[in-house]
Amino acid sequence: MKKASLSQNIARIGLGAFLTFAGISHLTFARKDFQTQVPDWVPVSKDLTVLLSGGVEISLGLALMLLSKEKKLTGPVAAAFFAAVFPGNISQYVNHRDAFGLDTDQKRFVRLFFQPALIAWALYGSNAFNKQLKIKK
Repeated sequence: MKKASLSQNIARIGLGAFLTFAGISHLTFARKDFQTQVPDWVPVSKDLTVLLSGGVEISLGLALMLLSKEKKLTGPVAAAFFAAVFPGNISQYVNHRDAFGLDTDQKRFVRLFFQPALIAWALYGSNAFNKQLKIKK
């Protein structure tokens, strides 16, 4: 495996800091806004969903920043988490729910394109795409 580049390490640590901050915001000042994104079909309360997802985000963020030797695992797990919470973004758009300043359908729609970017960020920062090809002579 080729070693992660400086930019990949910066991306990984930056994403870890972003996730940790987002997780803390789930538990504190942005809790109500995050509840707005929870789809109605989720089988537990919106508040519990936000608290649990905040805990996961803090854990993933810290893991990305502190467990650099495990980045091949933590990056794809973070990417899977971003995919798993994407229905919340879709729900916010489909149900016309205002949160985080997303107060028009156009803003909520544009927000949908950030989730794939977060997935790519997690995979890039973890060096998940980098496989060294072995060519037999």
